[in-house]
Amino acid sequence: MVSLQELEKEVKDIQERNQRVELDKSWETSVTRKLVLSVATYIVIVSFMIVSKIPEPWTNATVPAIAFILSTLYLPFFKEFWKNHIHKG
Repeated sequence: MVSLQELEKEVKDIQERNQRVELDKSWETSVTRKLVLSVATYIVIVSFMIVSKIPEPWTNATVPAIAFILSTLYLPFFKEFWKNHIHKG
């Protein structure tokens, strides 16, 4: 037989897990995350272009950074499409 203390601990563990999941979900969809990833993408591409001696790296690196931002804007649409038409779970 399960004791009341064990049930309370299980409920507490589930609530803590739910809080972590909600925090992770909030981070995944946050503007902050998208900006951090966009800036990181830009810096990595600029660095690559400088090392590769590609002309105008500061300007040319904006293309992949903007492409990343646009892709994050369209992901919710594709996720809904996938859920409704492809994933049959």
